[in-house]
Amino acid sequence: MKQKKFQRVILYARLERENRDVLETLQQVSAHLAQKHIVMLDPDTAQNCDLPIPVLPRAELDPDQDLMIVVGGDGSLLSAGQIAIQHHIPVVGINRGNLGFLTDISPHDFALELDQVLQGSYLQESRSVLAMSIYEQNTVCFAAQALNDVVLSRGNETRLITFDVFVNEQFVSHYRSDGLILATPTGSTAYALSAGGPILHPQLNAMVMVPMFSHSFSARPLVIDDQSELRIEISAQNEVPLQISCDGQCSYSIAPGQSVRVKKSERSLQLLHPKDYRYYDTLRIKLGWGSEG
Repeated sequence: MKQKKFQRVILYARLERENRDVLETLQQVSAHLAQKHIVMLDPDTAQNCDLPIPVLPRAELDPDQDLMIVVGGDGSLLSAGQIAIQHHIPVVGINRGNLGFLTDISPHDFALELDQVLQGSYLQESRSVLAMSIYEQNTVCFAAQALNDVVLSRGNETRLITFDVFVNEQFVSHYRSDGLILATPTGSTAYALSAGGPILHPQLNAMVMVPMFSHSFSARPLVIDDQSELRIEISAQNEVPLQISCDGQCSYSIAPGQSVRVKKSERSLQLLHPKDYRYYDTLRIKLGWGSEG
């Protein structure tokens, strides 16, 4: 059964730093799609390249007809994902990064797979998103969202930081560590994995909490129902502000005595894959697992 066809395509790439591979593929994709008269550029992308393609203001993005194509790696897709989540448009990625867990169309033979996606032949996944809020007493100081992870880290503090974690207002533990990673299933193969966390299937209704280099040998990753709300109380024992980041895109200062609340967002990312996409094939290839003998 065919999925929805797309009437307009928006190209996105991060070109602030020179990357010949990304620019070359972006040019090839734009030339291919220009023949179909459906391609436009994201404003940020247009500022860093010289392509004869009209620019679409983000306020004019239309969830009923638009598809965002990301050229780059997983970091680029995370950046584009913030836009796509806000405007409720689906995303597909052409991999010009390293691992490419999220960007799975090859840059060397993209034309066929891209044409199939545009004609409605694709797989669509709804990827969960975390909503993070920083509180000063009962007032929200800052709010953001994360497709991969929310990370509490030491910032400029050279010593271990201290904080308490609650789930649904039930006390879980007091931590002295380098920080804490709260990851979605999508983010479980990113920073959380390198810190010793488990891999969660993308469609699992869960999130994972991973302490980073805890002072306690008993501190272990904890998988939590994604209908839960997690609260982190920043101890006054920390002498300097700490840092909290969403998807590694931006960092925000959080002071001793403030708190962080994280829960599943009402929004999600609609991530598209080619029709032959297989999740476990991707895991095996990207992580270098053994093949059949």
